[in-house]
Amino acid sequence: MKFSIAKETILDELQLLQGIVEKRNTMPILANILIQATPDQVEMTGTDLEVGLNTHIQANIEEPGAVTVSGKKIFEIVKSLPDEQTIVFEENDDLMMEISCGRSQFRVLCLPKEDFPQVPQGTFEKRINIAGELFREMIDRVYFSIAQEQRYYLNGALLILKNGTMEMVSTDGHRLSYASTFLEDLRLEEEIRVIVAKKSLGELRKMIDEAIEFDRDENNLFFRAGNRMLISRIIESKFPNFEAVIPKDNPHVLQLLNEDFSQAIRRVSLLSTERSRGVKFSIGQKNLKLFSSNPEIGEARDDLEVSYEGEDIEIGFNSQYLLDFLMSVHSERIRLELKDENSAVVMKPDLEEAIKFTYVIMPMKI
Repeated sequence: MKFSIAKETILDELQLLQGIVEKRNTMPILANILIQATPDQVEMTGTDLEVGLNTHIQANIEEPGAVTVSGKKIFEIVKSLPDEQTIVFEENDDLMMEISCGRSQFRVLCLPKEDFPQVPQGTFEKRINIAGELFREMIDRVYFSIAQEQRYYLNGALLILKNGTMEMVSTDGHRLSYASTFLEDLRLEEEIRVIVAKKSLGELRKMIDEAIEFDRDENNLFFRAGNRMLISRIIESKFPNFEAVIPKDNPHVLQLLNEDFSQAIRRVSLLSTERSRGVKFSIGQKNLKLFSSNPEIGEARDDLEVSYEGEDIEIGFNSQYLLDFLMSVHSERIRLELKDENSAVVMKPDLEEAIKFTYVIMPMKI
């Protein structure tokens, strides 16, 4: 195998593959990427057996072939080379890859291509297309609420596709994010409801192009954007009944400016306990008082002018959970819908956006 390629062409693809390859050394071959040179392009693949990425790029192919090489090392080598230079990759007979650029030369030990696990490929016969920027924004609305725990069915977001609509839901047991949007051209024979792993969603945020194609088989999800395809193993489990979690009868409504609210929470949370990040709210007519304390440091107070309809309420929240929501919305004003100090609170943008976003957060005792 021998090919030459511009540094800028291959570097971005190698960087994306860094997020895919296995870093725990459970299987040495999973730390490698498979490089295949065909007569007209170079194809690179990485996988950790749960998530895979396949990408292909144009190159000057002198000799076709295939080999696997350390994903981390080849990325570090290419990144270290001068910009706007051509790099030559050549595999010799003793499973060594020679990388040369100008006067710089490297020889990296490879593993046989036969050892690399087979990565599934999507057919994309369903022709499901989603605007890339819209899909990225949907991910941004739910990503921060995904759990990282033993209940593996919470370690991803529920993706629902049906005629004209896309929905995404995530929860970690303390909060829930629900986003939906209208897709006029989406036509399906039956509803698709799958859990997409958090790692897959994180990688999709990096690689999404102008449009993304979606497909699935019995075990895997496929997302294709331009020259890249991400393969994600389906999380086989039943997602919680999120419709039952979203309160329908929270009568008290608090409306306030996103930026003012965010800044006040950041200030007051400076003196909250590190473990709970708790901030106490005292909500009354036209006024919101914020308070936090830490026996080892001190206490902080702040207050805001607000629009509020309802009974006076004292309620506590994890400040980081609030900031996660506030940073993910573009609306200048937001609203909180409350029932009492012990019940879940609904947070929403106060104005309609292309993506409808509902955030449910449980209060905490402070």
